[in-house]
Amino acid sequence: METGERSAASFFNDAPRAAKPAAPAARPAPQGAGDRAPAGPAGPAGPAPEVALQRTPERPADPARPPEADGGPGAAPGGGTPPRPALAPAPGIAGVRQVLAAGGAPEALAERAAEALGERAAEALSADPWQLLAVPGVRPEQADGFARALLGPACGPDDERRAQALIGWLLEQAAVAGHSALEASALRAALAQRSVPDPDDALQTAIADGAVLVFQDALDTPGRPRPAAEDDEDQPVRILLGLDRFAMAEESVADGLARLLNTFEPAEGSEPADESAADEPSPVGGGPEDAAAATDAEAEAAAEEATDAAPAAEAAQEATPDSEAGQAGHSGEDAPGATPVRPSPAAWEAAADAAPSPSAAALIRAAADSGLLAHTGGEAARAEPAALIAAARSLGLRAFGATHTENGRRRLAAHLAEARPADAADDPAAGAVTVSGLLSGRQGPGRDADGALALDLLVVLDAPQLDLETAALLVESLADGTRLVLSGDPGLLWSAGPGRLFHDLLLSRFCPQVASRTPDFGPIGELVSGIGIGELNEVEAPGKEVVIVPVRAADEAVHRAVQLVADSVPRALGVPADQTQVITVGHGGAAGTRALNAALKERLNPGPGRFGGFDPGDRVAYAPSPGRTLPGTVTGADADGLRLDCAGSAVVVPREQVGSGAVRHGWALTAHQAAGMRWPAVVVVLPGDAAGGLTRAWVYTAFSRGERHLSVVQGADQALPRAVAEIPVKERTTRLRTLLQMQSGAQSDAEPAAG
Repeated sequence: METGERSAASFFNDAPRAAKPAAPAARPAPQGAGDRAPAGPAGPAGPAPEVALQRTPERPADPARPPEADGGPGAAPGGGTPPRPALAPAPGIAGVRQVLAAGGAPEALAERAAEALGERAAEALSADPWQLLAVPGVRPEQADGFARALLGPACGPDDERRAQALIGWLLEQAAVAGHSALEASALRAALAQRSVPDPDDALQTAIADGAVLVFQDALDTPGRPRPAAEDDEDQPVRILLGLDRFAMAEESVADGLARLLNTFEPAEGSEPADESAADEPSPVGGGPEDAAAATDAEAEAAAEEATDAAPAAEAAQEATPDSEAGQAGHSGEDAPGATPVRPSPAAWEAAADAAPSPSAAALIRAAADSGLLAHTGGEAARAEPAALIAAARSLGLRAFGATHTENGRRRLAAHLAEARPADAADDPAAGAVTVSGLLSGRQGPGRDADGALALDLLVVLDAPQLDLETAALLVESLADGTRLVLSGDPGLLWSAGPGRLFHDLLLSRFCPQVASRTPDFGPIGELVSGIGIGELNEVEAPGKEVVIVPVRAADEAVHRAVQLVADSVPRALGVPADQTQVITVGHGGAAGTRALNAALKERLNPGPGRFGGFDPGDRVAYAPSPGRTLPGTVTGADADGLRLDCAGSAVVVPREQVGSGAVRHGWALTAHQAAGMRWPAVVVVLPGDAAGGLTRAWVYTAFSRGERHLSVVQGADQALPRAVAEIPVKERTTRLRTLLQMQSGAQSDAEPAAG
């Protein structure tokens, strides 16, 4: 014990309670951050009967209180034992290893601790051992053990440093599950469950220190109109608590969308955009109320993926496949600094008349008259945004479509090739980019002198997959007057990161909406369309487009999935194994991605795993950032890292990322990983223990990934139809809908004054 040496396995196996891996805990906001007035229908939150969360001026602003001699927080048992003297750690990473070893934590955490806590990580951990919770993968029980080893008798559950670290950790965990904020009562209960003696006092301190922001969110009562401003005190509210960065992202998105809507100037003679379509539910994937959310199992999968990857804010700088640069070439009118083009209403109307479908024509007309537009539809409806992009480019506008994945970008490029006018000179693929490629500058038109993206119209496909922080970066990158169209299928799972941007936009009725009337054809399209409205129907599949394989046990499910991928699908349909994707509910379990990938590797590419568990030819999934998955194949490894072929592009994953789990075997994925991509054939595995993770959104997403064939290994029995019929979504707590409705109210109040 003197050396502090202890195996990583023993450290992580000591915890009596299983918990999900943690994302980095929030650090206290900069000075003054907690003083800014949080947005909300009633302004800053005041006293509430349920919890008193107003700031207390008499409370000291110190984030941690000193031990009290009378046995108060942090006092040693018995009241007289002094705390152990603080360590004097060595500088740099050596000092981090020294502190970790002294606390009995594995020294392998040193790199991640330094990344999470900065260059003074050793001093931070020595002064506040619970800051170890900021390191991805560390659980509260492990941080408690670390603190006991460092602090000795001075360590106790009433230490305020512990409570503050737990508040940040709980809010980060909530973000992993998709919430941008938590109700105060839920956070208070979670603190009490983890032996914090006075949760209200801990929350007061966190609010006063600016580490947590507090909001009042108005509750809509069915059948009751929203009150006038003078009646706001009678409106029922809920108290929400959130981390500063998610609150800022949500407010930035709301402000940016309002800016685009308000700064847009339609061409002279055009009619205002018709918002009547907003009152009509989308015929594809159900209405916005049925929009998908992450299941508990998917939230756990997202947690593992998020903790293994870089922070979401780095998405704009992350490495992308080499093919992304150079495939997004653009014509001269796309260059930064180009003179803006203002097509006439007659030109837009002519483009709409030439559209390939009535729904595409409606989308073109709506985009002509509004700076912000929402478009809903299924897979077949993706041809409509492509028609809009092609029409806008033919009118001289700098128009681009951005997708969530490279797979989606290739599908959009194919639609653009079909929609391109015969006399067009530019490459149709030039208008298709990925969101990450566009933000990083590796694809698309680049940026103008002011730093804004040099474009006139942007269509974001796969809009349900946009998380808050990426959406904020994107909206902030658009200049005033730019047209933005958010397009997606409301029946799909939401983003792996926090928020539900597309769902909140639809529910807020903040902008015109166009619902596609183009159905998804074929047996798979018919099956998925029924799921979208809560019906799991039997469909005719004369060409074996849909096959149900009943199983009883998880091991049988794994066996049948391997058999389908390796033998049945290639033999019956001619789809090779490398074009068939397995999808299951989560990473763990007897039929999760780990078990399935192990069995599929043994059958399709056996080997010793000599490159960090991988062999050349292994199919993998690389997560360069949270919520983003790059499928690829291992080609080798060297001193620089693991070498992959991702859709024909060479990618090198640094060794430390491989060790942290950013690369997994990829024959089997979760539905969240598969969102935004499609394959010729898909095998969905539903073992009996997956019942708790099923929702209509999950089933809709998984079943719609197959283009030609869908096999369902069905071991969930009646849990599958029950989930489709009765469990549409796993709800998330967000503030964006309220913020957008506030923007709408502010605009309405300003219009009479402007007149």
